[in-house]
Amino acid sequence: MIPIAGSAYTYTYATMGELIAWIIGWDLILEYAVSNMAVSVGFAAHMAATFNWFGWHPALRWITPAYLPGGLTDLQGNVLYTPGWHFGFNIPAFLIVLLLTVVLVRGIRESAETNNIMVLLKIAAILAFVFVGMRFIHPANYHPFVPEGWSGVLTGGSIIFFTYIGFDSVSTAAEEAKNPQRDIPIGIIATLIVCTVLYIAVAVVLTGIVPWHSLIDDAAPVVNSMSMLAGTTKSALLHWTELAVLFGAMMGMISSLLVFQLGQARVWFSMSRDGLLPKMFSRVHPRFRTPATATWIAGFLVGIPAGILDIGTLSDLSNIGTLFAFVLVSLGVIILRYKQPDRRRGFRAPGGLAAPILSVVFCILLMAGLPILTWLRFFAWLIIGMAVYWLYSRHRSEFSPRNSVPQTASKP
Repeated sequence: MIPIAGSAYTYTYATMGELIAWIIGWDLILEYAVSNMAVSVGFAAHMAATFNWFGWHPALRWITPAYLPGGLTDLQGNVLYTPGWHFGFNIPAFLIVLLLTVVLVRGIRESAETNNIMVLLKIAAILAFVFVGMRFIHPANYHPFVPEGWSGVLTGGSIIFFTYIGFDSVSTAAEEAKNPQRDIPIGIIATLIVCTVLYIAVAVVLTGIVPWHSLIDDAAPVVNSMSMLAGTTKSALLHWTELAVLFGAMMGMISSLLVFQLGQARVWFSMSRDGLLPKMFSRVHPRFRTPATATWIAGFLVGIPAGILDIGTLSDLSNIGTLFAFVLVSLGVIILRYKQPDRRRGFRAPGGLAAPILSVVFCILLMAGLPILTWLRFFAWLIIGMAVYWLYSRHRSEFSPRNSVPQTASKP
């Protein structure tokens, strides 16, 4: 309906005004940035597993985060790092973000073509794991089927929710779609269905081949589980499938990083274009015609923390930001249907008002399953955002009094 760059930010701006749009834009900065940090940490863990597969063991301090709240153990249970801070920096996590930043600065066309290839490799790796892993499932691992009860299901749903950010970020590039009114809804809904089926298949196989509690705080659970199982069964099939899954998983995470970094830069671009952020974020590269400044800044703001923090700390913050953004978008759907019921819509979400209302309810329910520390960090981020808005953004937005053109009376 609103086929311009900016995702939920642009939609909220059109339905609920500048202040709420600023809140969700500030929230999206947190959502995209922190989720990309988490994905890049996961990529580094898979890179380390690849090094291990080939028999190369670089110094741990350069392939693990500096902050490990749960410590670090190897596949045999030996303690490598005690919980807390240690001297080090996750170099693979930092480098992959900067390399993809270069790709995005060069332009959306090159990024999309590269992304398509990586998505196909990712799907092939997932199917390889599912079909090979099915042969090693132990039904006893499914008992009890819900070990932590329904509260555990709620918490689990809250924790993994950031994996759904990719569907929202598709809309941030709406201006670059040939037919956004048709292409964007089809792209989001079709990928949502396919990915949900794949998520369930991987979860069923993964929790069937190893006990569920062995997966806690593991940034590379699939490949580490395959490595552990290959070591105990001496299966050559598992050993070589692990390498294929490693390669496909890393390609998949690269494609996710591309989408998230693309979405983040476009949100900054839209907010800058509206005057809510400094104009440098909406500068376009003279040759590549991309928001190069915003893309470079996003690259460093994601890459540096990714080298320091662990995946668990990052994913929780990303989850609460994502759920809050979905709540505001759902409220925007309700408001727009009441305020502008006759407005032309290229796509209307099915379910009437029931869909956005249920969306609000379930998002709030999932937010309730997150730790209290995550809520405190989220509120701190919102408070900082409101301070920026009142001290800077509201005075420079396109609707501020200083930017309005005074009406002068014509001379007789």
